[in-house]
Amino acid sequence: MFQATDNDKLSAIMDESPENKEVISKLLEAHRLQISAISHEIRNPLSLVYSSIQLIEADHPEVRSYRHWAQMREDVEYMTRLLEELSSYNNGEWLNLTATGMTSWLRTLALSFAASLIDTPVEFVSRIDPDLPVLPIDQVKFRQALFNLLGNARDALSDGANPAPVLTFSAKMQASGRQLVLTVSDNGCGIAPEDLDTLFEPFVTHKPGGTGLGLAIVRRVIRAHNGEIRVFSEPGKGSTFSVFLPVQQDPA
Repeated sequence: MFQATDNDKLSAIMDESPENKEVISKLLEAHRLQISAISHEIRNPLSLVYSSIQLIEADHPEVRSYRHWAQMREDVEYMTRLLEELSSYNNGEWLNLTATGMTSWLRTLALSFAASLIDTPVEFVSRIDPDLPVLPIDQVKFRQALFNLLGNARDALSDGANPAPVLTFSAKMQASGRQLVLTVSDNGCGIAPEDLDTLFEPFVTHKPGGTGLGLAIVRRVIRAHNGEIRVFSEPGKGSTFSVFLPVQQDPA
C-alpha cells in the first residue's frame, strides 16, 4: 500500500513528462484493480461466514453464551469493516463529480448527522454560510469523508471527561474567495502530539478497534477534489480539522 510520501513522489514524477504520467497512471490503475479483485474475492466468502453466524444464532441462541462466540463474531465484523474501508480507500481518487450547491447540501448533511446525536449529551453547533458556491464534488465520497470527521469528533467526546461536550461544524468562504473552508471542531480529549505525523497514514490507528483507514480515506478523497486537510489539536482541550476546497475563479 502506498504511503502519502510515495504518492507525492509519484505525482512529482508524473508532472515531469506526459510519458511518465501515462506509464505511472497505467501502473496505478493495475494496482487499484488488483486490490479490488483481492478484496472482492475475500469479501464474498466472508459474507457467507457472517450470514452463517447469524443463522446459527437464530436457530441456537444458546451459542451466544459459548466462551469464544462473541469474540469470533466481533472478529468477523472487524474483517468485514476492514475490507469495506480498504475498498473505499482504494477507490477514493475515482470521482463521479456533480455540480452541487454547497449551502443546501451541507445543511442537509448537518441535519442528518445531528440525528445521530439525539439522546446524547453532545451539543451540536452548525454554522453554514448562506451564499456558498456551486462546486463539482463526488457527493457520496465527500459525504463519507465529512461524516468520518464528524464521527471521530463525536467519539472524542464520548468518554464523558468534558461535562459540556460541544461539536461544531462550520462552512464559509475564505476571505480571498478562492477556497471553501469546512471545519469540524470538538472540545474533547485531543490528540497526542506524537500521533499527529501519522494521523492520515493508512493502517495506522490510535483508537481501539480502528482499522487505520478512516482518516486515510478522508485525506485521499479531499486530495482527489484538489483540496487539503489540516489538523490542530491540544490534548485535553480538543481538535479542529479544517478542509480547504478550491473554488474556480471567474476569468477577469
